[in-house]
Amino acid sequence: MTWLLDYYNYRIVAQYLGRFAEGLGNTLTAAGVSLVLSLLLGTLVALTLLSSRTGLRKPVEGYVAFIRATPLLVQIYLVYYGLPALLPVAKSWNDMYFGIAALTLNSAPYMGEIIRAGIESVPRGQIEGAKAVGMNYAQRMRYVVLPQAFANTLPPLIGQTAVLIKDTSLLSIITVFEFTSAGILLNSERVRPNESFLTIAMGYLLIYLLILLLSRGVKQWLAGPAWNAQG
Repeated sequence: MTWLLDYYNYRIVAQYLGRFAEGLGNTLTAAGVSLVLSLLLGTLVALTLLSSRTGLRKPVEGYVAFIRATPLLVQIYLVYYGLPALLPVAKSWNDMYFGIAALTLNSAPYMGEIIRAGIESVPRGQIEGAKAVGMNYAQRMRYVVLPQAFANTLPPLIGQTAVLIKDTSLLSIITVFEFTSAGILLNSERVRPNESFLTIAMGYLLIYLLILLLSRGVKQWLAGPAWNAQG
């Protein structure tokens, strides 16, 4: 066991479990809230990109292009320093709110493109069938198109969710104490990089595995009995 303690001293890590738990809680909070908001905003982005109204579509296309062309690090700084100037109410926000806003604005275009591909993958005949039974546009989207779109695009949505969780590590630049910050704190105080960064890596890996397990249940719920029967 001596060689293990020399390479990864779990006793030192145990002394920082409280800080890792605090950082993990903040990471999951930021990622969870940002995921919900980015899915909602991404759905609006997808529907707008599919719209025939140029006046609505062009600004959204510009927003998507801007997010894709600029680093998340820059976007975080723009939100942190620029949002209070645009929204006076943001001056009273804590750092976590700015982090969630930045992650949401960054992730929504990617979610939107994924959802748009899912919407386009729904067979045209099902949409025509929904029209035939008297469903309006909102009802077709709610009951026919979007459930299938989310089910069809679940793998890339999971991938984007994993990216979103990892991106929370950048929130440390605006002093949000998240999971990576806990590892950096351990390394700065004890100078133990293996214990610091291996713990961070194992933590993110565990989160990803839990997401994969959760996604199976979500896919069954979204796809309905037909998909379950095939499985």
